[in-house]
Amino acid sequence: MKSERPANAGVTFVLVHGAFHGGWCWARVRGLLEANGHRTFAPSQTGLGDRSHLLSRDIDMDTFVLDITNLIESEELEDVILVGHSFGGRTVAGVADRIPERIRHLVFLDGGLPIGTLSKLDAMDPQARAARIAAAEHSSGGLGIPPPAARAFGLSDPDDIAWVDRRLTPQPLSVEASASPLRNDIGNGLPCTYGRFTDPVLPAVEPSAAYARTRADWSFVELPGGHDGIISAPGPVAALLESLAA
Repeated sequence: MKSERPANAGVTFVLVHGAFHGGWCWARVRGLLEANGHRTFAPSQTGLGDRSHLLSRDIDMDTFVLDITNLIESEELEDVILVGHSFGGRTVAGVADRIPERIRHLVFLDGGLPIGTLSKLDAMDPQARAARIAAAEHSSGGLGIPPPAARAFGLSDPDDIAWVDRRLTPQPLSVEASASPLRNDIGNGLPCTYGRFTDPVLPAVEPSAAYARTRADWSFVELPGGHDGIISAPGPVAALLESLAA
């Protein structure tokens, strides 16, 4: 039986990372949220971060969606604020499509959205797609896409760059080649917020951000920091997330 949550109690956040990252990238945001009494989960997707030993050609979008769906169900989480950063936007959209009854609010932070039925690779510019596939073939026989330098994620602080560079792991090529068709519109009727990092903006995210701006039923917020603002500007990110918990 679901119990009523006291008015002053913390809420539950599930934080989903993007390509090349792992649950580790949420450390600063988690610290701020937990200091204010909230409960947080930041799992690594299969084949990434502390689960990089599971990298295989069998990983697809269904795997990524099940990573989070199974976490929410096995931990019996309710009233979740579900947050997807970058490629994690595709994952959380899939989770919301399957178990909307468990989710209170859906948040995309510079999130890539599964617009239409194309995979991430198919939605890319042909030249960029070819380069991504070639890099995977060269580095691992097509198993994983090698991570770029941390500066590519809009980081400028030398300590942040070194911290991120040490932790990035290859992105499964198979997941980027996998489509994530939804049964419902993106967001599945849930309250949604799109946060766009603006300093500097990452051009690759613009198609998804442009889609978010067209959704009159969503909130659109600009945030300081570059694409990895969850690392370089955790304060504003945590403040935005906490505002949704009120």
